[in-house]
This record gives sequence, structure tokens and C-alpha cells, in this order.
Amino acid sequence: MDFSLTEEQQAFKDIVHRWVEAECPKDWMRKLEADEENYPYALWDKLKEQGFFGIGIPEEWGGLGGDVVMQMIFAREFARTAGGLLWTWGLTSFGGAKTITAVGSEEQKQRWLPKMASGDLRVSLSMTEPDGGTDVLGAMKTHAEKVDGGWKLNGAKMWTTGAKAADRLLVLARTDANVEKKHHGLTMFFVDAKSPGITSSLLPKLGMRAMGSCEVHYEDVFVPDEDVLGTPGQAWYAMLPTLNNERIMVGAQCLGAIDGVLEDAVAYMKQRTAFGGIIGRFQILQHYIADIATWQKTTELLLYYVAQLQSEGKPCGIEANMLKMVATENAVKAADLGIQIMGGMGYSAETDMQRYWRDHRILRMTPISNEMVRNSIAESFGLPRSY
Repeated sequence: MDFSLTEEQQAFKDIVHRWVEAECPKDWMRKLEADEENYPYALWDKLKEQGFFGIGIPEEWGGLGGDVVMQMIFAREFARTAGGLLWTWGLTSFGGAKTITAVGSEEQKQRWLPKMASGDLRVSLSMTEPDGGTDVLGAMKTHAEKVDGGWKLNGAKMWTTGAKAADRLLVLARTDANVEKKHHGLTMFFVDAKSPGITSSLLPKLGMRAMGSCEVHYEDVFVPDEDVLGTPGQAWYAMLPTLNNERIMVGAQCLGAIDGVLEDAVAYMKQRTAFGGIIGRFQILQHYIADIATWQKTTELLLYYVAQLQSEGKPCGIEANMLKMVATENAVKAADLGIQIMGGMGYSAETDMQRYWRDHRILRMTPISNEMVRNSIAESFGLPRSY
């Protein structure tokens, strides 16, 4: 097996790397992330100007084309400085475009994909229930009832990231309560975020702050039939094709963060002096670097393997879950050691090490908790469900 990049992929990686260095330096990312109440429109505009929202969207719909491997390459390079701000790009390019491409009608693709590719439409995912978390289905109280010409949507969602800046909200709601199984009777709505009856309030949080995660309330929100994605009542099956891509993007983000941690830690160890010389000569700190580098390579190999399987259309659900688990835990461990290496400066808001830790700690719990990931892996060996 050869997981090295092709010439085309390597050239794309080099282009993105140079662009990130020039346009998205870490000190600017720190300033954007610290401004919790304001969405990073300036970063969005840079991505739009460069055309990066078109990555992964078919050319026939105004995109640049490319498969999940190309998206992975971009996500890794961008996350090296952006950290959690990666989702300025990812929510629309992954959450919006991937969903519309997978389950949208031809008319819906024509209406929305070109706008996403050009950076003229922002998407936010509105999935998590106030009492939910990982138990999306069991906690589902948001519901919609059929009315003339559309649906009337009611309920509330938590952690709807970017809601205040969004043009469209991807909302999962129950449309049939009389079902045999919890994953039946669910419908996906692509809701106009400016619709009457929608209110959003900011949720202060530890990391990924400038992305603006919100609690969103839906009160008698009218959604026309043309904004229903896929077949009503069958949303769970429509979502399944996108789950592996989601875990691949999380893995790429975490690998990018590890890249950033490693380069910052090594640079600091080469210039910081203590006890008569640079701290890079201390064996224990060298061991920390060895651990981080090993986690980096482990994550990289698993990421490339899963992305290749996905791009070839091969089954990779269990492998994608393994990637999500390994990548998120490695990123947090690497950032924690990075803070230890830098001491007080690693804890300071003037450096990025603390931001790497804060932005990626949440990914051990979302979009699915690592405990649930472990359950699914164990179940793949024929063991009984534990919950």
C-alpha cells in the first residue's frame, strides 16, 4: 500500500500551505478566535476570494471538483493555523454541500450548490437537541407537521454553530411520531435562516469561540415543500452517506492541529533557554516531541487510509470511527504536552498551544462521543449493544 500523495495532490497541498502562511497566520487566527461575539467574516471573505468553497463540489454545479482526499488535504493545511476556525469553511463545504449533493433533487442542487461553491451561501447544522447530545434520536423533540404548501416547524436546537451568520439551517425534525423504530419518521429541512419564528442566542464556550455556537428556537416556522431534503420521514437514511466524510474531516482537522503543535513546540525548544542552554537539550522534552511526532504519523496513516477507502467507494464505517477516536485523542494529548513544553507561555493567550487544546477537546464528544465510537467498534465484532 502506498499512501503518498499524487503529484497533483502534492501540488495542491503546497498551494494551500503557501496561502495559509501568507493569508491566515496564527497571530491573526488568535485574534479572530478571541472575538467570541463576532463571526469571522474577514476569514470567510479570504476563503471566498480564493475559491476554496468549491473544493469537493462537482464542476457541473460551479465547484472545483475533487474528492474527499482533496478536501482532507485542504482541511489539514488550513487547520494548522485555523484550529477550530476550520469550520468557517467546513460547515458549508462539508455540512451543506455534501448533504445537498448526496440527497438533494436536481432542482435543489441547481439552486444551492453554485452559491455554496462561490461562497455566497453560509450553512449551519441544527441537529442537537437540548436534552440530546449523542442520543440524537432518543431526545428528538423538534417536530414538524404538514400544512398547505409545506411544513410548520417547532422545537429547539443546541450548539448550532454559526447560526447568527447563516443563510440556511440544516434542521433534523420528527415528522411522524407513530413509528416502530426511533430512526424512522425523521425529515431533513433546509430552512431559510431569516424565516419568521427563528430566534438565536449565543452560547459562550471554552473553545471554537468565534464560530458562534447558538441555541436556536423554532416557533411555527413555515418551511416550503421545496426546502425538504430527500423523502419525508427517511432523513436518517439520507444522512448515513455523509457520516464517514464527517469523521474524515474531523480527522484532518485534528491532524492539522498536531502539525501546528509540533512545529510550535520544536521552535520554542530551540530558542528558549534555561539552566545554561536551550531547553531542547533536555531528554524529557525530547521524549515529548517523539510522542507528538508518533501521534502525528499514526493519525496521518489512518486518515489517508480511510480517505482512500471512501474515495474508492469502499465500506469504511468502522475505520472512520476508529479515525475519529484516534485523531481526537491524539490532538488533545499533543496539545497538552505542547502546553507542558512551553510552560507558562503555553497557557498564555498570547500563544496558540492553549487554543489547540481548547478547540479540539470538544471533538472527543462531538459529532459522536468517543465512548459511543468504542461501542460501535466493539459491536462490529458481534458483541451485544451495551445501551
